[in-house]
This record gives sequence, C-alpha cells and structure tokens, in this order.
Amino acid sequence: MRRHKYQWLLGALIILVALAVGTAIYKTQRPQATAMVKTTTIKTHYQAWQKTYLKGQGRQRFVQTTSTGAVQTLSEAQGYGMLITVQAARQGLASRATFDQLTRYYLAHRISRTNPLMAWRQTQRQGKMVSTTAEKTSATDGDLDIAYALILADEHWHGRGSLNYGQLAKQLLRAIKRQELNSVTHLPKVGNWATAANTANLVRPSDLITAYFRKFASYTGDGSWTRVAQNSQSTLQVLSRQHATGLMADFVTVSGTSRRIGTVRARQVSSVRDNQYGFNACRIPWRVALDYQRSHSQVSRQIVQKMLRFFAKQRSIKAGYTLTGKATVAYTNQAFTAPLAYAAQTIGDQNLSRQYVQTLTAALPTKDYYPATLQTLMLVQSGRLKR
Repeated sequence: MRRHKYQWLLGALIILVALAVGTAIYKTQRPQATAMVKTTTIKTHYQAWQKTYLKGQGRQRFVQTTSTGAVQTLSEAQGYGMLITVQAARQGLASRATFDQLTRYYLAHRISRTNPLMAWRQTQRQGKMVSTTAEKTSATDGDLDIAYALILADEHWHGRGSLNYGQLAKQLLRAIKRQELNSVTHLPKVGNWATAANTANLVRPSDLITAYFRKFASYTGDGSWTRVAQNSQSTLQVLSRQHATGLMADFVTVSGTSRRIGTVRARQVSSVRDNQYGFNACRIPWRVALDYQRSHSQVSRQIVQKMLRFFAKQRSIKAGYTLTGKATVAYTNQAFTAPLAYAAQTIGDQNLSRQYVQTLTAALPTKDYYPATLQTLMLVQSGRLKR
C-alpha cells in the first residue's frame, strides 16, 4: 500500500510540474500580430464575411454553410464564426452582441441539456434550424474551436454580462475530455460517436491543436491537458517525418500506449481524400503555426517550415495533394492558401509572406463558405490587437 501511495504522489507531482511548465510557457509569450495588413482591410473583409455568411436574427445567429438548397450549418462553422467574431472584437471590429448571438445558437443546439457538445449539423425546416437524431452527435474540431473561442471571450470581456463564458467553456471542456479524448492515446477522437473498434483510433491530424491544449491546461488548472498537448505534438512530429514534403493526411489511425500510427483508405471515413492532404489537413499549417505564435515551440516551427519548403517550390498552390507531393486537382482554393499565408507570416518567412499576402487580402468567395471563412479567420487572426 505504501508503494502505491508513493507512486500516486509521484504521478501527481509529475502532472503538477507539467502543468506549471505549460502554464509558464503559455503565459509568458504574448500573442504577436503576423501579417502587416491594414486594419481597414481586415474590417472590410470581416464585414463582407458577416453580411454574406452570418445568418439568423434576434438572439441567435449561425454561419450558413450552403449556397444552394436547404440552409444548413455545422458545429465546425459555428466554431469558426465564434473565433472570427471574438478576435475581430479584440481589434475593435466586432461587437459582443454578435458573439453572444453565436453563443446562444451553440447553446440551443447542444446534443442535450446535459451534454454540452454541439450537434454536428442543423438544417432549416419550416423556418427552424433542427438536427435529426443521427446528427445529434459531435465533431471534435467544432467543439475544440467553440471552447477556445469561449475562453478568448472570457479573457476579453472578463465574464461581465448575461453569459458566463468561462463557466460555459469549462463545462464544454469537461465533456470533450470525457467523450472526445481517447483514454489510451490521450489524443482527440473525431467525435463522440467514434467508439467502435474501427473508429475509436481515428484521428484528424488537424485536430492535434497543441496551442489549444496548452491553453486548456493553464485556463482550467487541469494538468491532463498538458499530456494531450505533448502527445499531440509528438504525433505531429512523427507524421511530419514520414514524407519529404511534410504533408499529412486528412485522417490517420493512432493506437496503443505507444501511439502507433496507421493509414486509412480513400473513402474510409468521409471522402476520396481521406488519405491525402485535403480539406481537413489544409488547416494543419494554421493549427501548428498558432502554437509557435503562442508558445514559440521550435518543434512546431520545424513542422511548419518543412511544409512551407514544399509549397515554396510549387508554381501555384492546388486544392489537394498526395502525401508525396503530387497535386490531385488543377484548381486553387483559399482554404489551402490562406492557412499557408498565416503560417508563413507567423514564422517570419518573408519570401512566402510576400507571395501569399495577396491571398489574405483578396476578395472573399461569395458562394463558398469554407474558403471564405478560413480566409477571414486567418485575416483577423493576423491583425494587431488594440492595447
């Protein structure tokens, strides 16, 4: 019994030290601006995005993801919308009222009153946004972005008002930890539905958001998030080393305590691009660069630099690649170029920054939510905060 007691004490000490280190690193590094884009340009683009994609009225608003057919939205989109709005507000470009409308929509479309994860999709039927029973499951990426946006809102507005952002964030984080983290690998699952033998080990590399997990640890005082951050970063390192390009797939498998990495087949999860650098993986440069921006992690910098070296050799950035670097389509898309522009600015790659800055400031697509929203998010994230 005494031996077990000491083991418990040693384990607790390790977690406390990890939390203290993670908190110190995160709190001593002040977020820096990246692209030197005029505030007026950011404001113009934010207003254009808001007018085109932000729907709803009264107490709730959502980000519309469809341009034809039935009106729909996704938890992913709501997360982006909340991130855009709070970061625009921190620059004096958006209002708290808008953020509250987005937050109330999230609250109205949680899986249930007792489960604060957001239902992954809603469709407008008879004037109301509703989810089917099958849609009342989660998508981890959306929940992670919503939680992070709520934390930013709490830090910006300091909890004053009718919505307690901090309390909402902590409730959501507890649910994410309980339902969306793999208890063996301590990595994010793709959703709370991924519980079967063939889905529990699925991972979106773009969900390995080390910066978020560091923040969750320091914000909540829960050192277990530091472990998630460490495991996420080490997994990204391994994935980065697998190919000379540094590219990673939309989905992989990670299993066991050793976090053994495996591949998936095309269409195994959601699309023909499941095993390619596609519309999920295109977010990785942004996610990893954010960690470098926030913590100055040299590991994150190296991962981003390797990907940027590959893209610097391309005449133009296409909307999809094999992991060995062969373009899978002939067209471009801001969902692929905007995160690269942000990443190049963040790590100080002047050549690529000049090459890509026009991506951030180009006119927004008016009938394609995903590239327009990622471009807007990269743009507001690149702006200077008001002092």
